[in-house]
Amino acid sequence: MSKTQKLTKISILAAVAYLIMFIEFPLPLFPDFLKIDLSDVPALFAAFAFGPLFGIVVEAVKNLLHLITKGSTFGIGEFANFIVGSSLVYTAGALYKRDKTKKGAVLSLTSGVLVMAVIASVANYYVFLPLYEKVLHFPIKAVVQVTSKVNSLVVDLNTLIVYCIMPFNLIKGIVASFVTFVLYQKMHTILK
Repeated sequence: MSKTQKLTKISILAAVAYLIMFIEFPLPLFPDFLKIDLSDVPALFAAFAFGPLFGIVVEAVKNLLHLITKGSTFGIGEFANFIVGSSLVYTAGALYKRDKTKKGAVLSLTSGVLVMAVIASVANYYVFLPLYEKVLHFPIKAVVQVTSKVNSLVVDLNTLIVYCIMPFNLIKGIVASFVTFVLYQKMHTILK
């Protein structure tokens, strides 16, 4: 495959990922600002077909396009989406590159989901939520209050991370991984 063909396929995957970002839905027990979308699936396809760095490129382009067209959080939401999505995509892609079997796919996706949940939790605690507070003047206490209305277990920042951020990212990662696992064999032929 030529560089032009690969670049074209990566560009298409990034554009599809960007469009998929607009199809999102909330989950019970999570606040409205946490919605699931499947925009990591095209990035996982890229990581599986071409390598983990190409998956990260899809994540970067998707979030850059979103920032340009819809960015309402001064890039914080897109930055968060990029970091969290890239942790899933890079981990899964790097492990799958070593073992391109069904078992390898399951193990790589499972590892990616776990890494993503940990990265999302730590990054929200130390980076993203403090940035929202500092840049957008949206206090962490307000985030806790909004979340406690739908999940009574959330009473402070620590419980927000444990009972909201981590489980949400586990669910999001599992859904994206399941869709990737089911569809990748069909997409593999097209991508290659």
